[in-house]
Amino acid sequence: RVSIDRCWNAGVNSNRHYPTASALKGAIQLGIGYAVGNLSSKPDRDVLMQDFSVVESVFLPSEGSNLTPAHHFPDFRLKTYAPLAFRYFRELFGIKPDDYLYSICNEPLIELSNPGASSSWFYLTSDDEFIIKTVQHKEAEFLQKLLPGYYMNLNQNPRTLLPKFYGLYCIQCSGITVRVVVMNNVLPRAMKMHYKYDLKGSSYKRRASRKERTKSSPTFKDLDFQEMHEGLHFDADTYSALIKTLQRDCRVLESFKIMDYSLLLGIHVLDRKPLSRGSRMDSRRGGKVLYSTALESIQGTVKDPEPVADDDTFGGIPAKHKDENLLIFLGIIDILQSYRFIKKVEHSWKALVHDGDTVSVHRPSFYADRFLKFMGSTVFKKIHPLRGASSKRKRGSLYAAKSASQEVLSPQREEKREEKKAQSMDNLDGNCRRKSIILHDVLADIRQYFFQTLYAFLQCTCLYLHCSEDRRASSSTIALDDPLSSLSRSQSDSELDVYLV
Repeated sequence: RVSIDRCWNAGVNSNRHYPTASALKGAIQLGIGYAVGNLSSKPDRDVLMQDFSVVESVFLPSEGSNLTPAHHFPDFRLKTYAPLAFRYFRELFGIKPDDYLYSICNEPLIELSNPGASSSWFYLTSDDEFIIKTVQHKEAEFLQKLLPGYYMNLNQNPRTLLPKFYGLYCIQCSGITVRVVVMNNVLPRAMKMHYKYDLKGSSYKRRASRKERTKSSPTFKDLDFQEMHEGLHFDADTYSALIKTLQRDCRVLESFKIMDYSLLLGIHVLDRKPLSRGSRMDSRRGGKVLYSTALESIQGTVKDPEPVADDDTFGGIPAKHKDENLLIFLGIIDILQSYRFIKKVEHSWKALVHDGDTVSVHRPSFYADRFLKFMGSTVFKKIHPLRGASSKRKRGSLYAAKSASQEVLSPQREEKREEKKAQSMDNLDGNCRRKSIILHDVLADIRQYFFQTLYAFLQCTCLYLHCSEDRRASSSTIALDDPLSSLSRSQSDSELDVYLV
């Protein structure tokens, strides 16, 4: 298979013609349009377990056929994964088929930059509603296996910060395979994001690169956040709703053995360059998708609220940072990484070289706990109510009591210092023990992988020997009775060697 990078750069290589980037985007739009339109002929019914594993395939030649329309793109094959299940997800979020088709197919897609380490490409629909992301084969396979659990979770809790998946498709064109997933857009393009962060809760190599910092709208990381912000403050109710939503979502991801996900965070400072009314109206058109804004995802009691066309906040969550009023946009992204064997080895190797608790790849339970701790204490903070005048009056008496008790507390401070020294020594021993445990886990994983490979090799060898014996038995029975009796004395040594082999 040709890599997606070469497919996007397009052109001619040797005698094979590769489709251009615009042709591939057009094929994606045409393919999604055909798949959604084809669903209209299928009756509405409950989603069954076998619907999650269905893959529909159709060939779309450029000249058209009895079932497919003619088009000016190269011939391509379209695969649609679990079409009935994804139709249910779209209906759950109030997306009508006509609106879905209009958003994706009416105007050219807008290409977005990718700040992450993955090779995925991102496209945004012109109305700001949907993101189309290319995924690898393993990620598409994992998402399809995830669908039954995802279905149950959405039924119980449609208000979530997890990605909202609306479709999974595969385009095969001129020897190139492109798999794409359609998701909700977390950061509205019409709202200027003065700061963007990709946060994991880890510290190892969690700083934006020099290349990323030179961009007009860079995406920073965990260490950058701690240097540039002292935390984002919310009122008590909003903080509680946000943390509860994060806790619920992280426990769901942990149950699916998912880790290495991120919180995409966009910060709009309200006091800087307000947008004109016209740009807001043209960009959002009121919003088509229920529960898709940040505020809808964490709270709300109104069932199926009507979208507000001229809402200045675009569904952002009000917050404060020092004296600035902010709007926060956020969502959990990159949830298609499971803790497979290769990830276990990656974590174990990095943990030997660096502190294992700081690397991004970790077992799902630890990753979720570290992620929640970082978000609940460092990134998001609760605004405490102001103290009354009575507390100011008590301040003088408190200072006096403090100075009077310092002499009594000094021996206690010495004891605490000694305790801290002892604890630091225990921590040192604990780190050594942890590294030895990690090394043991690495060797155990490698040993298990080695024996599995050796067992498979021995099976293949035995099968080969068995087939060889059968073939020899059928070829000559005389040679088995007395192989040397049939040889004449005039045969050469070389001939004898060949016979014996």
